[in-house]
Amino acid sequence: MSEQPKIVPGLADVPVAESAISYIDGKRARLEYRGIPAETLARESSFEETAWLLLKGELPTQRELARFDVELRSHRRLKYKIIDLLKCLPESGHPMDALQSGVAALGMFYPSRDVSDEKSNWDSVIRLIAKMPTLVAAFHRLRHGDAALMPRDDLGHAANFYWMLTEKEPSPAITRVIDACLILHAEHSMNASTFTARVTGSSLPDPFTVISSAIGSLAGPLHGGANEEVLDMLDEIGRFENIGPWLEHAVANKKKIMGMGHRVYKVKDPRATVLQELAENVFAETGKPIKYEMAVELERLAAGLLGPKGIYPNVDFYSGIVYESLGIPRDLFTPIFAMARVAGWLAHWLEQLKNNRIFRPEQVYVGKHDVPYVPLDQRP
Repeated sequence: MSEQPKIVPGLADVPVAESAISYIDGKRARLEYRGIPAETLARESSFEETAWLLLKGELPTQRELARFDVELRSHRRLKYKIIDLLKCLPESGHPMDALQSGVAALGMFYPSRDVSDEKSNWDSVIRLIAKMPTLVAAFHRLRHGDAALMPRDDLGHAANFYWMLTEKEPSPAITRVIDACLILHAEHSMNASTFTARVTGSSLPDPFTVISSAIGSLAGPLHGGANEEVLDMLDEIGRFENIGPWLEHAVANKKKIMGMGHRVYKVKDPRATVLQELAENVFAETGKPIKYEMAVELERLAAGLLGPKGIYPNVDFYSGIVYESLGIPRDLFTPIFAMARVAGWLAHWLEQLKNNRIFRPEQVYVGKHDVPYVPLDQRP
């Protein structure tokens, strides 16, 4: 009898594709988009420029970036039937479900089934990046009985989203930190949702189907939503003086510290470092939240207990605190993650198409053999 192949749960450390999009070195706290450190992009670039870099492989020229920016701004609006669809969804429904439904519906309004057509593919890329923030903001306002706001063509990607969500024009510092959050969440190698996008894309459906499937994967509690859980954890701790005892009890009982540790990083996530820097600029305007001060203290104390095990803050440790300080509800954190990650998903989809082969992994069968069929009237 032949030996059964070894199962690798979750395909941990099993390469499934070659990619030139992003690179992670977890031991050196290095995350690169097309060779450029992500933290450099967060400090110096914009989401629009970073999206182009991920999609095209190179930084854009001034003319290319200007044209890309114009294309995105001109495709933000939603057809009224999409708005009507969002109105029909339950107000109590999760915004991730609304976003997934909205993206899937977009594919019916913008048919793009021929994925060998490069122009059609690019048109879909523009529509998905441009319209996803509008979907998120529109559903949020509609569920509270407010009218969805029209996008503003005079505002960039990050500032326009904040406007559509709050009907307030953000300050430069707020715009910058939202922009940085989008950049830092735009791509992260072969994570679950990106793998989902590539698997779905390998069967050659339209790109709206691909992105809808990736959103579904991101919606799971083991993938998206960690920044919400950080805030829940800080709520549980309650008071500043409780941090030390709570942490010691959590470590002793092997309780997971939300926002701490990463499948890849064994040092502090570089995205967390730059986000923390930019958040300080926002807090100079809004005031420093007590939860932020608690998180900083929790990180300091955890370094002594968990640092030797390679457990440090990841990007989600601080991102939720930033969003909450801007008045953004917790259940919108993961949809905002999706608004950013769509750039990475689309880059992987386009890369998959270049040398496509449908994914068809093998399984190890552990069931029965030669089971007799018993007629219905003879079964006990």
